[in-house]
Amino acid sequence: MTDTVSTPTDAARIAPARLVAFAADVYRHMGVPDADALLAADSLVQADLWGHQSHGMLRLGWYLARLQSGAMKAETHARLIVDGGAIAVLDGADGLGPVVAKRAADEAVRRAKAHGVGVVSVRNSNHFGTCMYFTRMGAEQGCITILMSNGGPNMAPWGGLKKKIGTNPWSIAAPAGRHPPMVMDMANSGVARGKIYLANNRRESIPPHWAIDAEGNPTTDPKAALEGFILPMAGHKGYVMGVMVDVLSGVLSGSGFLEGVHGPYDPVNRSCAGHLMVALNVEAFQPLSEFNERMETYIDSLKAVPLAKGHTQVFYPGEMETHAEAQHLAEGGLLLATDTLNDLARIERELGLSYPDLFGR
Repeated sequence: MTDTVSTPTDAARIAPARLVAFAADVYRHMGVPDADALLAADSLVQADLWGHQSHGMLRLGWYLARLQSGAMKAETHARLIVDGGAIAVLDGADGLGPVVAKRAADEAVRRAKAHGVGVVSVRNSNHFGTCMYFTRMGAEQGCITILMSNGGPNMAPWGGLKKKIGTNPWSIAAPAGRHPPMVMDMANSGVARGKIYLANNRRESIPPHWAIDAEGNPTTDPKAALEGFILPMAGHKGYVMGVMVDVLSGVLSGSGFLEGVHGPYDPVNRSCAGHLMVALNVEAFQPLSEFNERMETYIDSLKAVPLAKGHTQVFYPGEMETHAEAQHLAEGGLLLATDTLNDLARIERELGLSYPDLFGR
């Protein structure tokens, strides 16, 4: 693609707190209770701060459309339908994904503190944004936490040419002593679908290994990719991982799976997304102080290796996000893609809100 788009300048940086306030007002306007609105808004802006604009404010318009249609409920009435000590099943009742995911994280950690392990299976939820927002919650409380979720289909089974499987992300977070938590957060596709939407918003081409078009041909055009298929990471291995996350998130929970799940891009259908949250209480295995010391030694050893050409340091998993957040805050805020800002301005107009400072007025 040869199309270009103007890049915002430093003068266009937006304070994260203003974006949280705006997004929270959008949720409140739709009847979302205050605490839930702030949580959902913060999860979006935090993704932007970590450098994951594919999961940040770019998505606010999609979530708004789902609230407007009733596919996602403004008030989240999640309830336990299985309460079995270390194990629970939580029905999200089509509520806000971040609210349901936080409830699952809280339940898993609470059960892990009591039983050594806490496992919460979630049905009838919605897309919750970035997994690491929730796994870090457990890591900061002395637990190793694992979260996975299924999603609307956008990958074909290996060797097939029909969408059946979502990108189906998963995350693992662990305490890391004096360091911020060590975090893995990844989709089982080569790239999250939101990154292709972001490239489309920026009028940028995509690498040819990200997706194929509807006829199965490699493409660098994000529009063709969105109409086609996202490719799994590592070939057939990503396909297998995606299937197993669907089984653990959707089949096990009693929620939707395969085409029975609808993503945040669908404005009208119930999501039926399922999740699995697992928390391991480190103290049940060894003293947390000992674990933290071992993690610090682990990280020090990773970072002590000789550097490859073109690299200034070795990052441990999750460290790049910590650095990105610190850099954004030091620079005075976030730079959002022009099309993302245009969509936020559209939302402001449609809902009758007033945030002229966000849009240079």
